[in-house]
Amino acid sequence: MKHTVSILFILLTHHVTAQELFTWSEPASNMAAKSFGFRSTNTFMKENGSGKYNYLLRPEIMWGISGKMMMHAEGFFGNENNGFKANGAALYFKYRFLSNDEVHSHFRMAVYARTTLNNSSLYQQSIELNERNSGYEAGLITTKLINKVSLSVTSGFLHATDNAGNNKFPYPAKYRNALGYVFSIGKLMLPKEYTSYKQTNLNLMLELLGQTNLGKGRSYLDLAPVAQLIIFSRMRIDLSYRFAIVKDIYRTSTAGFLLRFDYNIFNAYK
Repeated sequence: MKHTVSILFILLTHHVTAQELFTWSEPASNMAAKSFGFRSTNTFMKENGSGKYNYLLRPEIMWGISGKMMMHAEGFFGNENNGFKANGAALYFKYRFLSNDEVHSHFRMAVYARTTLNNSSLYQQSIELNERNSGYEAGLITTKLINKVSLSVTSGFLHATDNAGNNKFPYPAKYRNALGYVFSIGKLMLPKEYTSYKQTNLNLMLELLGQTNLGKGRSYLDLAPVAQLIIFSRMRIDLSYRFAIVKDIYRTSTAGFLLRFDYNIFNAYK
């Protein structure tokens, strides 16, 4: 009986939130309470000028502390400086403070915070706390789900600090602050009807990602289409291509691919 209830719970919640598992941003919804997730994010970004693709690996452990709180711990490994090496680590925390649920729809809001320590060389004006810069970020996420379509908006304040070692922030102090923003839309394409948790889901998404440096007053804006598979309600594969549509601020890479693998363990402890 307990096993049957657990399967029904996964079916019902997965039916509502499958297209809400965005790739380049987090929704206001959290992962299930008392669950763990393991993630491998692989990005291949084309370096401007040389045309070389730099590889970045981000292994990640995710923890559903409760229905309202979750936490991520991730590491950064890359080959940008002639050799694959560890570049840093980050902690991410999210707290969902509002949830209005209805049949086939819901509206949720959450606050988040991230802190990052990195030892990479710094020579670009944009602030990338999940790749290159040390610093911190805090912001707000708003997500609305209607039937099979989910809309999410993320906005946050970023502050860059000096990187570890001799990798100092190379620009004036007023350029250390930025405003980040993401608009995401996703739709559940398959299956048309749920009959089993073993069914594979296909989600298609489009994410618009931007940043404005508050000191310099310049911005970038990227577009990222995504195809996503959810397998057995616990495994996830994402494939995306991200490219710039506004290039008003200097970045070393403005286009590239992402391949991500997730695996979740539900009811990991009592």
